[in-house]
Amino acid sequence: MGSAFEDLQAVLKKLPGLGYRSAERLALHLLVERPERLNALVEALRRAAEDIRRCRLCGGMAEEELCPVCSDSHRDASVVCVVEQVVDLMALERSSAYRGLYHVLHGKLSPISGVGPEDLNLASLGERLRSGDVRELVLALPNDVEGEATCHYITENIAGEGVAVSRIGFGLPSGGGVFYADPVTLKSALDSRRSYS
Repeated sequence: MGSAFEDLQAVLKKLPGLGYRSAERLALHLLVERPERLNALVEALRRAAEDIRRCRLCGGMAEEELCPVCSDSHRDASVVCVVEQVVDLMALERSSAYRGLYHVLHGKLSPISGVGPEDLNLASLGERLRSGDVRELVLALPNDVEGEATCHYITENIAGEGVAVSRIGFGLPSGGGVFYADPVTLKSALDSRRSYS
């Protein structure tokens, strides 16, 4: 253990998106430049740790037994969109393009990293599909080897008869040019093309 400052910096550095310099800046900001903000941050973290949990149905973020999406009676409960992480669910919600329910896996299959089906939120997905209430499963997993493997596993081992399985299209970002796209994105964009009329 180092000094209190070094310990704080080490903990902050473990957060996603924060490297050594960012963790140092954040620690200095909270301790020296704006110490009045520290207690509010500590209280918000404490409250979030006590109040936020995984939704019983989808695995998303909830303060009650069910998250706001799963408890919304205006959503189409017959369509379930499978995502890797809660952040993906939040991105889809911000788009306002989807009105069904979700299922968060909290990862993707990766034998190299030791992540198997038992490590993901797959058992409860199987239960949801066996209930007979779901008619379509939308796979919104990353367009990489692990994402494809997870989609294949779900299609072959979890999605049963009577459940249509679709995959989101991948392609160029809005405002992005063909010149700047990598080969995988270009292939996905071409494979996901549709009629222009």
